Amino acid sequence: MTIIEGGINVYGAAVGVITLDTRLPRAHGDVANARTWPFPMLYRVARGASPHVVVHERGQGLNKILVDTAKELVLSGARGITTTGGFLSLFQEELSAACGVPVASSSLMQVPLVQKLLPPGKRVGVVTVHGPRLGPDHLIAAGAPGDTPVEGTEAGEELTRVLLKGEARLDLEKAERDVVSAGQRLVKRHPDIGALVLECHNMAPYSAALSAAVRLPVYDLYSFIVWFQAGLSPRSFSKD
Repeated sequence: MTIIEGGINVYGAAVGVITLDTRLPRAHGDVANARTWPFPMLYRVARGASPHVVVHERGQGLNKILVDTAKELVLSGARGITTTGGFLSLFQEELSAACGVPVASSSLMQVPLVQKLLPPGKRVGVVTVHGPRLGPDHLIAAGAPGDTPVEGTEAGEELTRVLLKGEARLDLEKAERDVVSAGQRLVKRHPDIGALVLECHNMAPYSAALSAAVRLPVYDLYSFIVWFQAGLSPRSFSKD
């Protein structure tokens, strides 16, 4: 006899995504494009949480909105929570305390792990959607050194503008050039960089191009959440 237990709304999706309130186009590879993932995901929009507020206003006034959205995802069946914004590392402790499940708020949380992978004399660099706005406190909240080298795409012509203004059209080729150029500038400025982490949760579609351009490993939200989900729903292997 096989018995299954109920008590939640949706089954088979371990990761819940707090989605910022946007009209952004979501390319294949973006966290909020459901086709990106090799497993089901749950999504809830945090109404009023715009990228502009998260990045330029440090998420001021969003505490309750983010916590309530996380709790809704848990009630619906999520056993772990992530977000669509790397700057939300500032809410890591509050979210994990409030919703009672593991929380992976920001791709930046990979920085200390990636650092451990590197040989002596090498360090991690971060590519972000807005360099001047990503402060040491965002990094420290993610467990990363506050002096981690950072470069933003705000000098580019496409990605930062579209994301932070909430525009509804995105030129993928221009966005890719913005990310690649930022990574190249960062590596040129800091020759001791041995790997890159992408802060922005919209940047995974450009990781392969960036890695090829700088000839370094690149870690993004996709790499993080695939690992995260593997712990929430471990693969069952045959005992044969």
